[in-house]
Amino acid sequence: HVQLVESGGGLVQPGGSLRLSCVASGSIYSIKTMGWYRQVPGKQRELVARITTEGDINYGDSTKGRFTISRDNAANTVYLQQDSPKPEDTAVYYCYAYLLDRNNLAFSEYWGQGTQVTVSS
Repeated sequence: HVQLVESGGGLVQPGGSLRLSCVASGSIYSIKTMGWYRQVPGKQRELVARITTEGDINYGDSTKGRFTISRDNAANTVYLQQDSPKPEDTAVYYCYAYLLDRNNLAFSEYWGQGTQVTVSS
């Protein structure tokens, strides 16, 4: 059993800052990729950013240059720093992990339950 737990969401003013955290726990053998996606009602879930164990990073087009992803491999934790967010960054943010489950020795995708981020004055 694998669990991803997000924290750090909430209300932030435009131009402020916010940091999301996500911890993966459970029957984990190794984690290849961790990251963040977001979704607003009526739209598809989109990539915010993801990072591999080796430190290779991909950002979504809408967040490139504004958000920063980082990772603590030893703690199975991924972070998303949002600096100067905009109202259009309002969404539910989901933590993502592509990992090897110790129980079945198969790589699978896992998702957190989501955390709401609202950017508003």
